[in-house]
Amino acid sequence: MKRLQERANTRPAGQGLIIETSVRIMVPFIQLYGLYVIVHGHYSPGGGFQGGVALGASFILLGLAFDLPTTLERMSERSNALLANAGVLIFTGVGAMCAILGGYLLDYSVLTAIIPMAAAEWRSLGIFLVEVGVGLAVMSIMVSLFWDIGSAGQMDEGL
Repeated sequence: MKRLQERANTRPAGQGLIIETSVRIMVPFIQLYGLYVIVHGHYSPGGGFQGGVALGASFILLGLAFDLPTTLERMSERSNALLANAGVLIFTGVGAMCAILGGYLLDYSVLTAIIPMAAAEWRSLGIFLVEVGVGLAVMSIMVSLFWDIGSAGQMDEGL
């Protein structure tokens, strides 16, 4: 009880226990929904961009309810940069592989030369890989933008 009182006394104005508890409960569900949208993006409306926005919004919600260092505890700047680069590499890698094998930029059917699967299966898998890449990149860029705007460009690991 004493620890809660100390934390309540050090909490900045406008923040409360109800907001922090609500955010702790909501964030995992928002992230799960974002992953669902990314994974099912090649079957239904939605996809990498929408799922990436939902994942990024979960980190932004943490930052708004708590503070920027709390978001850094969940995902460091280094891991955020790695996820952004991985997303871009997945997207461009799939497209480049299609072009290298003699097709158009995102002509997934030429990927049958690598692993013999039906062209329709490669289209589904190729779209899925692109959606994952776009989702990672969008999430990371949204979080980076929030960190930069929220810290007035002064963001570093020691914030």
